[in-house]
Amino acid sequence: MDFLTDYWWLIAIGLILFSGLFTVNQGTIAVITRLGKYVGVRRPGLNFKIPFLDQVYKRVSVQNRSVELEFQAVTIDQANVYFKSMLLYSVQNEGEETIKKVAFKFISDKDLMQALVRTIEGNIRAYVATKRQSEILGLRRDIVEFVKEHVDTSLEEWGYHLQDLQINDITFDQVILESMSKVVASNNLKAAAENEGQALLITKTKSAEAEGNAIKIAAEAERQAAQLRGQGVALFREEVAKGMSQAAEQMKQANLDTNVILFSMWTEAIKNFAEYGKGNVIFLDGSSEGMDRTMKQIMAMTMEERTIRK
Repeated sequence: MDFLTDYWWLIAIGLILFSGLFTVNQGTIAVITRLGKYVGVRRPGLNFKIPFLDQVYKRVSVQNRSVELEFQAVTIDQANVYFKSMLLYSVQNEGEETIKKVAFKFISDKDLMQALVRTIEGNIRAYVATKRQSEILGLRRDIVEFVKEHVDTSLEEWGYHLQDLQINDITFDQVILESMSKVVASNNLKAAAENEGQALLITKTKSAEAEGNAIKIAAEAERQAAQLRGQGVALFREEVAKGMSQAAEQMKQANLDTNVILFSMWTEAIKNFAEYGKGNVIFLDGSSEGMDRTMKQIMAMTMEERTIRK
């Protein structure tokens, strides 16, 4: 008791100093004020402040923060566009001046969030108002870049930095969605019809080419066949002429009448008619006068051929 009585003032001073100790969590910076005036910041770990004079005005988080946004915009052709997006932002850096901006620019985080959301919505609405409804879906990346370019300046004045803006969903009124679906369906039908027409054209073209090639091949084959037939007939006639000449020479040497050859050819022709006629009716003059007339005609033809050869 004597010790407590004699050294109570030391104990009181110790308790007062101990009450000035406080900790700052990792990822947080404490802003200290003295009698309502800013005096400095305290980093993560165990820190000290003057009891009764200093107070922790605000604990500023330097970690990334996110917020989801849902809002509506109107295009230049008066179409309603509905956006769902996610905003990622953080304190610009851990410098003392930046922390002072973050701590004293806004009364509370609620006010900061309201200003941040309204700024981003305003920039997106201003950009969408210059575009047509049909262009919006293809401008997702352009919208993000436009917002970052115009919002970063304001955020820097507040001590923050826009890390990322993701536009997760873009939708339109139901009537517009139905009309867009009809346009897509009609385009698909048009493409299918064009493809089918191209396929049919290719099929017809190939068929015509094949038919033309077949006609060319058949014509060439017929030409070659006709040529071979003509050559065969010519060779046949040549051989007949040679045979007749040899037979005539032999008959002359035997002192026989050469008309026997013509008579033999006549009878062979009649035999050939009867053998290969296949039921066809052939009218021949079988009288001696008829045979004599035919023989004279053959002899005349033979004499004519000899004259032409000479």
